[in-house]
Amino acid sequence: MSDRLIELIDSTLRDRELEFSVKEGGHFVVELPGEKKLKTTTLLSVGQHGVRVEAFVCRKPDENFESVYRYLLRRNRRLYGVAYTLDKVGDIYLVGRIAAHAVTPEEIDAVLGQVLEAADHDFNIILGLGFITSIKREWEWRVSRGEPLRNLEPFRHLIEEETGTPFEPDVDDDEPEDRREANG
Repeated sequence: MSDRLIELIDSTLRDRELEFSVKEGGHFVVELPGEKKLKTTTLLSVGQHGVRVEAFVCRKPDENFESVYRYLLRRNRRLYGVAYTLDKVGDIYLVGRIAAHAVTPEEIDAVLGQVLEAADHDFNIILGLGFITSIKREWEWRVSRGEPLRNLEPFRHLIEEETGTPFEPDVDDDEPEDRREANG
């Protein structure tokens, strides 16, 4: 049974042109490309009775645990084939199982699609809830040094909520240092 599953998963991943590697014992490490979460590494482990799905989403939140976990539990109600869980240290994963008789190319595609959608959609929400102090500190550090804020832009609304007014960099921050001195 497991040889059939291994062949089926291998051909499905190739047909979908997904980046993956095969490890000993029927383990497939699949790299799902995203937008907000650039890559979600997903493990498909073939066993005697089916396939286990496991994807790392985010490390343990620094703060606001209750809000993060409430969000994940509510999100579980809308997920197909996988659910959020925590490991022993509190890191966040998506996990699921597909019974051997249900493993088809369409089911693999549906479950991997759900992993990608959930991880990509929820990533910035989890960061905004569980790492807001670090995000604000990083934002302030970058602004003080004139560093780009591009990858922090999804959190701009959280920074603005804190101050009550939209953040706008000082106009002089766009002007090179030597030109500021010359203009007095």
